[in-house]
Amino acid sequence: MPAAATSGFWIDAAVILLYFFGIVAIGLRAGRGNTTLKEFALGGRSIPWWAVLASIVAAETSAATFLGTPAEGYKTRAFFYGQLAIGTVIARVVIAFTFIGPYYRYGVESIYEFLMVRFGPRTKNAASGIFLFTRVLGIGVRLYLGGVILVVLWRHLFPGAPVTLGNYFWGILFVTLVTTGYTIAGGIKAVVWTDLIQATLMLGSVGFVLWYLIHHLGGLAATGDAMGGWDQLQWIQIGWDGSLPFGKALSAMLSEPYTIFAAVIGSTFLTMATHGTDQDMVQRMLTAPDPQRSRLSLILSGLADIPIALAFLGVGILLSLYYKGPGGGTPDIPDNEIFAHFIVHDLPVGFRGLIIAGVFATMMGSTSAALNALATSFTSDFYLPYVNPSADDRTSVRAARIATLVFGLLMVGVGTLAAYSVLNDPRLTIIPIAIGILGYTYGALLGIFLLGMLTTGRGCDRMNVAAMAGGIASVLFLCKIRLPGIVDFGRWMPTWWPEIAWPWYVLIGCSATLLLAAPFRTEAMRSTCSQPEGQGLSKNP
Repeated sequence: MPAAATSGFWIDAAVILLYFFGIVAIGLRAGRGNTTLKEFALGGRSIPWWAVLASIVAAETSAATFLGTPAEGYKTRAFFYGQLAIGTVIARVVIAFTFIGPYYRYGVESIYEFLMVRFGPRTKNAASGIFLFTRVLGIGVRLYLGGVILVVLWRHLFPGAPVTLGNYFWGILFVTLVTTGYTIAGGIKAVVWTDLIQATLMLGSVGFVLWYLIHHLGGLAATGDAMGGWDQLQWIQIGWDGSLPFGKALSAMLSEPYTIFAAVIGSTFLTMATHGTDQDMVQRMLTAPDPQRSRLSLILSGLADIPIALAFLGVGILLSLYYKGPGGGTPDIPDNEIFAHFIVHDLPVGFRGLIIAGVFATMMGSTSAALNALATSFTSDFYLPYVNPSADDRTSVRAARIATLVFGLLMVGVGTLAAYSVLNDPRLTIIPIAIGILGYTYGALLGIFLLGMLTTGRGCDRMNVAAMAGGIASVLFLCKIRLPGIVDFGRWMPTWWPEIAWPWYVLIGCSATLLLAAPFRTEAMRSTCSQPEGQGLSKNP
């Protein structure tokens, strides 16, 4: 290990270790007294709204955001990706006044229990299964970025040493095991209170980096000059080329992920799915004492998304000036690693360790929440109804903790596969992959939930499963999805059909699911579950 590379290494290591010890201690302390599954999953509905807000922000701001969003800004030198935040605000208002009320009235631990009452066990099991499968893949892909920061450290400490899959694997395994440990012990309380610390560290980190980059570029005026003027910054991309015939212009617009149409329409449906039908996100909302405070947390988190997205994109744009400007020397590394490279090689000692801790904070925040949600959903939807219906509180909590560990190990496997894919294609960026995975299946979830929330007599338990399968298939074929080494669904579509971008996936899947499910009527005994607010929902229809 070269002496220069170790300069300040132990100071940074001490900062990172202090963070890990602190976050684990907070998680273990916060989760004391989890004696029932309701305490483990919902924290007794006693979490303050502002802590729920911070937890939502921390869950959204995963390592994919911390390292992946600057990569988008670095590549495009524009704020186009930030347009998608428009849809996230619109969607949150819809969710707040459509989904939150029924979830509270029913008193769900797993939100898929609503589908059990509204339609029946087949719909509930299919929806919960889709969530379990998709969330493991989605978070697993994000975990790959936890390995990125350690790989960059490896290159810094051991110049010239080869980077192998093992370098990624050990980083992914270490962070996942630490996160799984305090989640097993503390449940949702540990998740929310550690998320609060992690969100604070994350926001402080990105603020410091923005200041540092602008300072080293010579200040705001010099930074603007390096861009050719602040008015050269691009914020909105329409995506419509009026010089083309209508069909070609529409095809080009649907193929581009960052357009105003994708932001207002596609992103709205995507966020409705991720924040209204995903146990991971909804579970933390249900820890608030009542629907009003849950709605407040949800809507404010959407407003917070806008400056957060712009801040991370701003980091990427400034990095492009920092490295691609005169004398900068653009590093020959994958775009996903550009922010990690800057952190390790260019930040001062001490601050470097703090920002690396910020990367781990975002990674652990989203992972801990997903682990708790996966364990809750599996225990409530499958273990208790089918494996051990007579389980007492102690047995239920133990089952949830075992499930947490199993899902953590599955995520390590997925993260390692994602690292393998990037090693084979260094130009891959992780944001489209991570969100695209959700898009394949979450349109089907949203379609069925909307059918259950907005109607009282439409949707049949048996046919809903076929409708969800049709919704997923519609995305795979209509969006010409390619699963490398497995199948290319686009080969069955005509050549003139556009390759539709990922922000539209959920809208397509949702629309297809609704069209397939809505013609069938609900059994009379279940159609009474969607009642006006205040009448309540019976857990035993």
